[in-house]
Amino acid sequence: MMTRRERLMATLRGEPVDRPAVNFYEIGGFDVDPSDSDEFNIYNSPDWQPLLQLAEEQTDLIRQRSVAMKPSPGNCRDEFFTTERYTEDGSRFTRTTLRVGGREMTRLSRRSPDTDTDWTLEHLLKDTDDVKAYLELPDEVFAYEPDVTAMSAEDEKLGDRGIVMVDTGDPLCAAAELFPMSDYTIFALTEQELFHRLLEKHARYIYEGTEKIARAFPGHLWRIYGPEYAAEPYLPPRLFEQYVVKYTKPMVEIIQEYGGFARIHCHGRLRAVLPMIARMGAAAIDPIEPPPQGDVELADVRREYGPEMVLFGNIEVSDIENLAPADFEKVVAKSLREGTDGQGRGFVLMPSACPIGREITARTMANYETMVRLATGFAG
Repeated sequence: MMTRRERLMATLRGEPVDRPAVNFYEIGGFDVDPSDSDEFNIYNSPDWQPLLQLAEEQTDLIRQRSVAMKPSPGNCRDEFFTTERYTEDGSRFTRTTLRVGGREMTRLSRRSPDTDTDWTLEHLLKDTDDVKAYLELPDEVFAYEPDVTAMSAEDEKLGDRGIVMVDTGDPLCAAAELFPMSDYTIFALTEQELFHRLLEKHARYIYEGTEKIARAFPGHLWRIYGPEYAAEPYLPPRLFEQYVVKYTKPMVEIIQEYGGFARIHCHGRLRAVLPMIARMGAAAIDPIEPPPQGDVELADVRREYGPEMVLFGNIEVSDIENLAPADFEKVVAKSLREGTDGQGRGFVLMPSACPIGREITARTMANYETMVRLATGFAG
């Protein structure tokens, strides 16, 4: 029997494995501390303890980590940005203020103690003049040096239980998240020249950081998030070519130059963009959501792209939380069958996300257990 690390690395390399890997994505992936009594830490809830234990003991762990970034000499971010954090009505708020080009812009987010997510109440960029002012920021604002010390320590600590994955956004993600979603889609459609300038500004420091990390932490899996911002229904496929292939492919190439594996994260409708993702040379893709959330069946992706890419996912978190265990078992069995059928580089059974609240119901727990039971007992 393979160790969990051996199984995952063999899967990434397209080598035979003893069984399909099973991974709970953020559960066992996120850096959480169940012993932290902070009221905003949902993972200290007693409900979470059996699920966290199941992930640690019985899944193929993929630690999902962002690299620590230290300001480079000459970094001047503090000359333009200020951040204020405060608590009000039981929630934590973070307000970021940018002053540049004679304009003042703000971003406001809120975090509830009952959910593990930050809600953006106000986005930084609100009109074209804001974008033009933002573009006046000197590149030194984004000058940071990556430090992979913690990543290497985590990799050593994890041992044969799994692998560490570098988690990073692409230039599209960095640009799109500056806008409300509705404004972003309109701006990306109607102000393409200006949007390219915004992408190029972020690409410069992202490429530099990617190269430094890949060189210092070679041979590892990476997750690149952001491409879904240019997939349907948000933007037409022709703009996926312009905004993702053009700006994300260089990241894929840098990662692979140092022996790493680039996994493209893209929720939703994949059919029209899969050829472009494959053409970028991506080693893997997630989460391949089934219809109706997505628009492709796993069997079709395996047949057409399985020889080129490792397929991660195909289990909806909404099914984990809502389906009766007998019905969910059929969903998992179908994913395992289709994800491993015929010729392919590899498959990892994985959900599209994880619960974000304090309560883990008996149904949810039973369905996670089903994923482990069927994957570990899968005979092909």
